[in-house]
Amino acid sequence: MTVVIVLGVAGSGKTTIGTELARHLGVPFADGDDFHPLENLQKMAQGHPLSEADRWPWLQAIAAWLDTHDTAVLACSALHKSYRDYLAQGRAATFVYLKISREAVLERLKHRQGHFFPPSLLDSQFATLEEPTSDEHTVVVDAEQPVSTVVSEALRALRG
Repeated sequence: MTVVIVLGVAGSGKTTIGTELARHLGVPFADGDDFHPLENLQKMAQGHPLSEADRWPWLQAIAAWLDTHDTAVLACSALHKSYRDYLAQGRAATFVYLKISREAVLERLKHRQGHFFPPSLLDSQFATLEEPTSDEHTVVVDAEQPVSTVVSEALRALRG
C-alpha cells in the first residue's frame, strides 16, 4: 500500500472522497486544510488567494505528517506539479485526481456553508491547477459522478 493523495480544486470533493477511501482501506486520513496556519485561512476567507510563500510552510507541515505514516489517505489540493513532486518525494505515493468542471464546482461552492473558501477564489484555483501528466502516478476520476461511484472507481484503480 502507498500513501494516497486525493487532489483537485476547492469543492471537488477531496475531503469527502478521501474520508471514504481511508475508511474502505482501513488507513488514517488527514485533510490538508487542517495544516493551514490561521493566517492562510483568514487570507482565503477574505477572498485573497494564497501566494507561493503562503503555500510552502503548509506543504512542509503536510509532508511532516506523511513522514509519520507508511499508509494513509490525504486530501490536498496539490494543484502544482512541484507540490505533488514535493509530497511524493521519498515515499510511495499514488494521486487520485478529482477532475471536475468549473461550473460543477461553482454550484457546489454556492451551497457550501461554514467553510473558509469563498466561491470568489474559484478562478484562482483553476488558474493555478496543473493537471497531472502521464509521468505522475495518478488515477483520474470524474468527480461529477455520485460519491459512491467516485469512491468505487478510485478503489478499483488503487487495488489494480
